[in-house]
Amino acid sequence: MLNVDTTPVWVDDSAQLAQLCEKWRGQKAVALDTEFMRSRTFYPQPALVQVGDGEHAYLIDNLAIDDLEPLRELLLDTEVTKVMHSCSEDLETLERLLGAIPDPVFDTQIAAALTGMGAGLGYAATVHELLNVELPKSETRSDWLQRPLSEAQKNYAALDVAWLPPVYGVLWKRLREQGRLEWLQEDCAALVSAARNPQPPELYYQRVKGAWRLSGPQLAALQDLCAWREREARLRDMPRNHLLKESVCMNLAQQLPNHAAAMAQPGLEGKALREYGDILLQIIGRAAGRDDTPPAMPRPLDRREGECLKQLRQRVREVAEERRLPAEILVRKKELEALVQSDKPCLEGRLAGWRGNVIGEPLLRELQALRGERVG
Repeated sequence: MLNVDTTPVWVDDSAQLAQLCEKWRGQKAVALDTEFMRSRTFYPQPALVQVGDGEHAYLIDNLAIDDLEPLRELLLDTEVTKVMHSCSEDLETLERLLGAIPDPVFDTQIAAALTGMGAGLGYAATVHELLNVELPKSETRSDWLQRPLSEAQKNYAALDVAWLPPVYGVLWKRLREQGRLEWLQEDCAALVSAARNPQPPELYYQRVKGAWRLSGPQLAALQDLCAWREREARLRDMPRNHLLKESVCMNLAQQLPNHAAAMAQPGLEGKALREYGDILLQIIGRAAGRDDTPPAMPRPLDRREGECLKQLRQRVREVAEERRLPAEILVRKKELEALVQSDKPCLEGRLAGWRGNVIGEPLLRELQALRGERVG
């Protein structure tokens, strides 16, 4: 049994934090996690930062500490690896709190997948699989902004980082032995890059279900409505769908109404219609006159393309089995569909990295064979 101290150490003083951060910056790696609230806001509300240094589990009360700059400097120290588990929302929370994205990151969920343990493995399952330790999950829906935190909350938060250092040690060793450390570094660098460069509001229309049915002024209206919703939700710090449901954006884009009465529908009525009905009409009106309408969205696959997709998925399964990797970590459904629908399929995005040799090239060869093209 590993000798890990899971006792939470509460940190609510600037001088104490500065001293600890100086110590942590002398280490090769530290474990990192956050607790936040987000049920009624656009942005996460940072409530707690946890750090595990292999000796203790520290709970940093960001609500009480005046000077968090030493913590920010730790996150930006590229000599210290920040060990996290499924860290996308934590990166966003830390950026909100400190204006900084941790770098470099070692995400243990990705690492577990790359060692063949399975895709999307939770933290408790990872700890149990690697260390044979059972972790409770009783405080996942706590109010982390309350003070004082209960002892149960503190213990739960401490566990989230206490076991990360030994998990990191096991996974790092396995990745090195399997020759996959560079894969992990590439994927984690992509996570950091995505956190630093979030999708611009002008591209959010591409997420809307059924957007492929629209073209010309309708698609331009959807693009502009979704961009307005994104900016406004950020400005008001409220969830997108609390401001305007995605289905409302789609309906307005399809209908292109030219007066307020024609806009009323579930999700856009009463106070909401009075408050921003006029601006939505203006957006729709301007979109109708745009010359630079977005290109049509990819349509659903036809029957022939669907059969081709089925063959590519089979190839993915074969490669995954050969490499002892979960198929989900190799390629996404949208990436496969893009290859199938492309006149000149090529390896780009995630498929241009380590996945290029592992799965990208086999897929291109399979696609050439299915299309009757000469391979070579």
